[in-house]
Amino acid sequence: MLTITRELRDRMVAHARADHPDEACGVIAGPAGTGRPERFVPMLNAARSPTFYEFDSGDLLKLYREMDDRDEEPVVIYHSHTATEAYPSRTDVSYASEPFAHYVLVSTAEGTGEDDPYQFRSFRIVDGVITEEDVQVVEAYQD
Repeated sequence: MLTITRELRDRMVAHARADHPDEACGVIAGPAGTGRPERFVPMLNAARSPTFYEFDSGDLLKLYREMDDRDEEPVVIYHSHTATEAYPSRTDVSYASEPFAHYVLVSTAEGTGEDDPYQFRSFRIVDGVITEEDVQVVEAYQD
């Protein structure tokens, strides 16, 4: 199960709406070994495409160095789908290289207005196998 704060969920949805019609993408880093998403890192979709996302390799390298320096790991890797449901595509599965990350998809297919509905779903993707997981949205993490 992915447990995430309402603020982080809302930031991912806002990023997806802002980048529409292109897919948005980013990472939420957290302290290594905790599985707790904490630091929101929106990324640029280097592909600038409504049907595909790609992290800029330089930005990604910088992010992984930052996470290493801060003893963090990628807890959530997210992106949006602009015209389809929030479910991983074959391409998404082929790029899923973090076996312990939650892969979150936000669909903005029904509109980008603040009151428009959206889908927000989380998956584990390991060795090409997609497993949907429950999402628990909390106001704050319990220590």
